[in-house]
Amino acid sequence: MGGGRGRRSNPAGDSIPQLCHRTPGVPIDVPVPTPPHVPQPRPPRPHCCVSLQASCSVSPQDLAVPNAGWSAAMCEQYQRLLRCTTNGSWRRIPSYRRGLDHLPEVLQMTVDPGPGPRLFLRNVDAEGAGFEYAIFLHASGRRTRCLCQVGPYLEGHQGFAHGGAIATLVDTTVGTCALAAAKMSAMTAKLSISYLAPVPLGAVVVADSRVEQHEGRKIFLSCQVCDTQRDTLYAEATALFIQVEDNNSPPSPAACPQR
Repeated sequence: MGGGRGRRSNPAGDSIPQLCHRTPGVPIDVPVPTPPHVPQPRPPRPHCCVSLQASCSVSPQDLAVPNAGWSAAMCEQYQRLLRCTTNGSWRRIPSYRRGLDHLPEVLQMTVDPGPGPRLFLRNVDAEGAGFEYAIFLHASGRRTRCLCQVGPYLEGHQGFAHGGAIATLVDTTVGTCALAAAKMSAMTAKLSISYLAPVPLGAVVVADSRVEQHEGRKIFLSCQVCDTQRDTLYAEATALFIQVEDNNSPPSPAACPQR
């Protein structure tokens, strides 16, 4: 016979089926029930408690500052925009890996950021490979300016940034402006973009956004993406954001802690 059965002969010459692997006490040809799988609880992720007065052992790292992946043009433009903050007309907004790091009133913060949720623009760890950017907020709270270097991981057509990457840059720039104007949470309701010229990978661009109208919970904005010399207009957009009125709304960027 095939499979797991063999045969042996007894003195009477009868052929007796024999199991190669038989569980003691279980009749032949009766399947052994498989015990149900019991899921093991996951070990808790390490965390520590923090407050406004006490700091955690691991502080959020502000990533909107120069690093080894920034080009000379990116650093030069960053310093130029940073000088505009000395008289109080503009303010640099810190940028962290996670949205919760912008909320100082949160009482628990994960020590190890690990593989958990991240801001979309901060989902690449390699310096210079993805979005390298810094956002500046006007004192009026109705204008934002985003300086961005487009990394090689954002490629769409060979040698140029993916249109979705430019849309993300625009959405982030106008979204920061909308949050500052709303002074509460606001979400994208409509975003319309006209792509006028492809953005080369490695290029340094400036996205300028402003509030055009604020009606109740509706915030209408515009945005232009240009090169740093304002010679090339890569894209222009209009957006509509809606204020989200709930008790868990994050603060506006103007309320975010400075580095």
